[in-house]
Amino acid sequence: MADVRDIMELERPPTPEITKETILGSDKPKKKLFNAPKAPKRPEGMHREVFALLYNDTKDAPPLFPSDTCYKQKIDLTMRKPRKWTWMPFTNPARKDGAVFYHWRRPSDEPKEYPFAKFNKKLEIPSYTDAEYQQYLKDDQWTKEETDHLMDLAARFDLRFIIMEDRFDKEKFPIKRSVEDLKDRYFKVVGLLGKFNGDKKIYTYDADHEKRRKEQLKRLHERTTQQIEEEQFLLLELKKIEARKKERERKTQDLQKLISQADNQSETPKKTDKKIPKKKLANPSRPSRVDTSQHILQAIETAGIKFPDYKNSGVSLRSQRMKLPANVGQKKSKGIEQMLQDMGLELNPTPNEDICMHFNELRSDMVLLMELKSALASCEFELQSFRHQYEALNPGKTLTIPSQLLSVTENDNKQFNSGEIIDVVGSPGNPNT
Repeated sequence: MADVRDIMELERPPTPEITKETILGSDKPKKKLFNAPKAPKRPEGMHREVFALLYNDTKDAPPLFPSDTCYKQKIDLTMRKPRKWTWMPFTNPARKDGAVFYHWRRPSDEPKEYPFAKFNKKLEIPSYTDAEYQQYLKDDQWTKEETDHLMDLAARFDLRFIIMEDRFDKEKFPIKRSVEDLKDRYFKVVGLLGKFNGDKKIYTYDADHEKRRKEQLKRLHERTTQQIEEEQFLLLELKKIEARKKERERKTQDLQKLISQADNQSETPKKTDKKIPKKKLANPSRPSRVDTSQHILQAIETAGIKFPDYKNSGVSLRSQRMKLPANVGQKKSKGIEQMLQDMGLELNPTPNEDICMHFNELRSDMVLLMELKSALASCEFELQSFRHQYEALNPGKTLTIPSQLLSVTENDNKQFNSGEIIDVVGSPGNPNT
């Protein structure tokens, strides 16, 4: 256009100055038109799918009543003629009665075999002759006519034994046959025929097991509500017995640990034993009764309740010293309360200095007493179990328990009988030493 203006001697507009902005463009955003339509804003709380149903592609408002103006699909009108379908007959080769059925089919399609006939599976029921029956299949409880009737029903109803039992001729054969009896006879016949024909896989049927299984299912189904509740109660009691047995085994293991600690302490000489002559320490693996009893007493003293010492700075209540520590179980706390009630003492006495000290010592001794009672009960149980085992292994003989053990257990039982709270159930996992 500039060359044309020069030829015609016309004025041309001044050429703009070439700058960086004219080549690359400016980064300033373009101004929006004031009259541009604003996109509708989705209301707060409305799902996106629901808001999309309010407007179509052209953002028009929804119509007041249903209409089909928004659908602008064109009908495909071609000059091609539609294919013809005719109501034609067909037969099912699975049926032997020659029934004729009809369905729609194109005349151009070639007639084919009915596709669903392949699903009609027929079982092959074995047959036998009179000579084979007399030689292999003869049974005292079944006659030949009854066996023939059974095989005929198996061929007619494809081994549906429940239907076969219902259709069994009870007038001709008065002996009542159950479903298990029919199965047992059929599989015996098939197994014997397969055995003499050389078949490797022969199915055996246990009629007695099947009858017992159905009888058990019947009894289970006919249980009353009281029987179900009784069974649940027995299961809960079994769980409680197992829990008490585990608790008893745990206490037995704790007692064994205490005894082993006492033995270990007796084997290791103290620093104060340096002045003792070597003759007395010549055999440290066999400590005397006095040393062992002292160490056991020391171990038992540590088995009581260890109350925390409140030596922190600040003000504290003396009654806090009487609170049981958190490591004392609920069973022990209940036992302590029961023993205090039996002795006629208060559960929360006045917390002065002497009462706090003596009350804590009393409860610690109570816990020690309960542990000794559980150990005594376990020893008695093991003693009786060993006695029964000896009498079972040596019939006709009785195990005489020493009078010292009997006197100890009887006297201890008389002393501990007043506050008995330990429940012993089951046999210990590891016997005490």
